[in-house]
Amino acid sequence: MSIMYHRFEENKYPSTNIRLEDFKLHIETIKNSNLKFITYLEFKEAINKKNNKKKILLTIDDGFSSFYKNAWPILKKQKIPFIIFVNTKTVGSPGYMNWDELREILKFDFVHIGNHSHSHDYLVDKSDTEIKKDIEISIKLFKDKLNHTTDFFAYPFGEYKNSYKKIVKDLGFNYAFGQHSGVMDLTKDKFTLPRFPINEKYGEIKRFKNLLRTIPLPYKKIIPEEKYIGDKNNPPDVKVVFFDDGPNIKNINCYSNEENKWRKSKIEFINDNELRIFLDGKFTTERGRINCSSRKSTGEWRWLGIQFVISNL
Repeated sequence: MSIMYHRFEENKYPSTNIRLEDFKLHIETIKNSNLKFITYLEFKEAINKKNNKKKILLTIDDGFSSFYKNAWPILKKQKIPFIIFVNTKTVGSPGYMNWDELREILKFDFVHIGNHSHSHDYLVDKSDTEIKKDIEISIKLFKDKLNHTTDFFAYPFGEYKNSYKKIVKDLGFNYAFGQHSGVMDLTKDKFTLPRFPINEKYGEIKRFKNLLRTIPLPYKKIIPEEKYIGDKNNPPDVKVVFFDDGPNIKNINCYSNEENKWRKSKIEFINDNELRIFLDGKFTTERGRINCSSRKSTGEWRWLGIQFVISNL
């Protein structure tokens, strides 16, 4: 599974910040749970294997100065591996790491720098030509400034559409991450990999411990395949097709945030391996979310997150 942070001890930004004491507690909780932090190379090996023991891929987005000042000394001392996704336009700007700092952390073999676009704009609303140009600039800057290439990409705001995914793939990336919650396994699309976003609200230790008890909910496909939607198909008609030999899903529950209000969704089993999720109204925020979970008798939770992006065009 992957967890994602942004800012560290920047308490005026609670939606993207984690308090440092909570971050330290998260690290210790993971260690005490006998979960292994993995490097990007170990991730590449694990993502292609079936029935893996759960591991933790730590990711940090945006390259804020508060990461370098507050979190990096902790991770460096304990040699905890991570991927930091950097958008190149803001490097060296106030509040962000500079190229020298990025070169410094890149020297350590447990650190990997992934691509987070150049502008960190709402690229999903841009044309394919604009998206490609933006990412190409970041690739060139990585090479020129860091002498570094990566096949890891993280979508700004976790937003993507089918043509965007294809551009990322065509530009040589092999893995792309969103910001929808869930646990990775062999069945997940490598260009829409889930992560659990952590901030002040969702970093509270009781919730964090519950998060560590989540396990994959394998599925064959999610309908509609295109997650970028407009007025004509909002709300979407959502179906999840599971594998015939997959886990029992009869005790599954789903929650969604249409009309900017979280509520339990009405669901219907079309057959033994297909689930339909009914939405009461339109998604009215920039991102529409559905989270489905199924509790096992062992106390673990199978978890599946789905994110839709609402067109601003």
